[in-house]
Amino acid sequence: GQERFRSLRTPFYRGSDCCLLTFSLDDGQSFQNLANWKKEFSYYADVKDPDSFPFVVLGNKLDVPERQVSGDDARKWCSENGGHPYFETSAKDATNVASAFEEAFRRVLASDNRDDHMIHTDTVDLQKKSRQGSGCC
Repeated sequence: GQERFRSLRTPFYRGSDCCLLTFSLDDGQSFQNLANWKKEFSYYADVKDPDSFPFVVLGNKLDVPERQVSGDDARKWCSENGGHPYFETSAKDATNVASAFEEAFRRVLASDNRDDHMIHTDTVDLQKKSRQGSGCC
C-alpha cells in the first residue's frame, strides 16, 4: 500500500491465488486503508469474483504495546467486508504467522478452481523418438 511500491503492483499481483491484507495494529491509518488495498488488489490482480477470492486479514505488530486498532474493530471489518478470517500476528516473534498462512493455503485449496492452484510443470522428453516410416514421402 505504500506509494513507493505502487509501480510494482500489476506484475506482483498478477496470478495471485490469495491475498493477505495486512495492517499495523499500532497504526490506525493502515487499518483505514484496508478497503482501498482490497479494491486495488482485486483490480490489479484481475480478480473475477472478489466475494469468493481467498483474502485473509492480518493485524501485525501484536508485540507492540501502543495499540490503535482493537481486535473487535478488525473482526467487524472482516465480517462486513466478505467474512474474511482475521489473525493478529507479530512478524518480530512469529506469533500466528504460520497459522495465518495455513489458513490462506486451506482457502486456496477449498476454492472452486482447485486445478488452477496445482503446480503444473512443462516436461521435455529427452529420449529420441524413433521414426516409423510408412514407406511414403
